[in-house]
Amino acid sequence: MKRRIRERMAQRAVCLGMAAWLSIPGMAAAAQSATADPGGGIRAAETWAFLEAPPPDPHAPKPATPPDPDGVRHVPGSARSYTNAQIDHGLLGVPDWFPQDHPPMPHVVAYGREPAKACGYCHLPDGSGVPVTASLAGLSKAYILEQVAAFRDGQRGNGPPATTQDMAEEARQLGIADVQLAAAYFASLKPAPRIRVVETSTVPETHWDYYVRVPDKSGAREPMGERVIEVPDDFGGYEMSDERVRYVAYVPRGSIARGAVLAASGDGAVQACEACHGADLRGTGNIPPLAGRSPTYLVRELILFRTGRRTNPEAMQMREEAAHLTLQDMIALAAYAGSRQP
Repeated sequence: MKRRIRERMAQRAVCLGMAAWLSIPGMAAAAQSATADPGGGIRAAETWAFLEAPPPDPHAPKPATPPDPDGVRHVPGSARSYTNAQIDHGLLGVPDWFPQDHPPMPHVVAYGREPAKACGYCHLPDGSGVPVTASLAGLSKAYILEQVAAFRDGQRGNGPPATTQDMAEEARQLGIADVQLAAAYFASLKPAPRIRVVETSTVPETHWDYYVRVPDKSGAREPMGERVIEVPDDFGGYEMSDERVRYVAYVPRGSIARGAVLAASGDGAVQACEACHGADLRGTGNIPPLAGRSPTYLVRELILFRTGRRTNPEAMQMREEAAHLTLQDMIALAAYAGSRQP
C-alpha cells in the first residue's frame, strides 16, 4: 500500500522486539491454551491480533527489481488509474478509486493537513476501513468526536502495542475544524457489507503483510485454535486502498451461535450486548453499531477494554463488561457481529 509508512512502522516494531512474537505453531498452541487460562489466552491473543512486525512469506518469490514508480495501476471496476508513486506517497493523499460511492471528501479526509495524514489513508474514502483500522461509516458524529478527544487526551492509544498509538498522534495534529468536518463526513456514510465469516477447524497458514493476514504461497493449513484469521480476497487491491475489497474472517466452529446467545441474552455476569448496542447490534444513538464490522478489529478493542487501555469515562461500562469476557467470548461475539448485515 504505502511503502514509506510500512518501513516506518516496521522499524518501530523491530525496536519494540515484536518480531520475536511470530511463530505460527507457537501462536496456535498458545491460542489453544485459552480454555485452561482465560487471562493467559487473552495475553496470547495479542500476538495474532496486534502483531505489527511482519516478516515476509518464506515461500514467496522475491521481486527481481523494485516497482517502476511511473507504472500505472488499476483496480477492477474503476475507471481511474494511479501510478505506483502516487499510491506509495500516501502520507498526504489517498487513491479514490470509486468517487461515485461517496460524497465529495473534505480536504482533511482526501489529503490530510500536514503533518497529519489523510483520514482516508487509513479509514478509506468510503469509511469502511481495514481490519487494523476502525470502520467509521455509520458511526454518529458525536461518537467520532468523543473518540478523537479520547485519543488526543491520552485516554486511548496511550500504551502498547504501537499500532494503537498512531491515531493518538494524528488526533494531536488535527485542528478542531478539520475534526468536525471529518466526523460529519464519515457519519454521513452508510456502511456496506465487506466481511464473510467462515467457521472452520483448520485455516490456511498465513503471514502478516502490511498489517493484514495473507495466506502463504505453500497452501498449507493448520489448526484454527482460538483465533480470528482475517484475510482479504484480493491483497493487491487491499495494498492499493481499494475500498471494495472484501474479507474472509475464519473463526472457530460454533462461534457464531455462541455469539448470538451472548448478544441476545448474555451469560451470567455478561450483559446482553443488544441491551446497549441495539437489536441485531445495529447501534442506538451514541452507542456504536457492531454489525458487519471486522471481527479482528472487534477482538482488538475488547482486549483493550479488558486490559484497561481505553480509559475515557464513556468507556467505563464496556470496561466492566469486558472484565467478564473470556477470549472465547470475545471471539464468539466478534464472529457473530461480523456475520450480521451492517
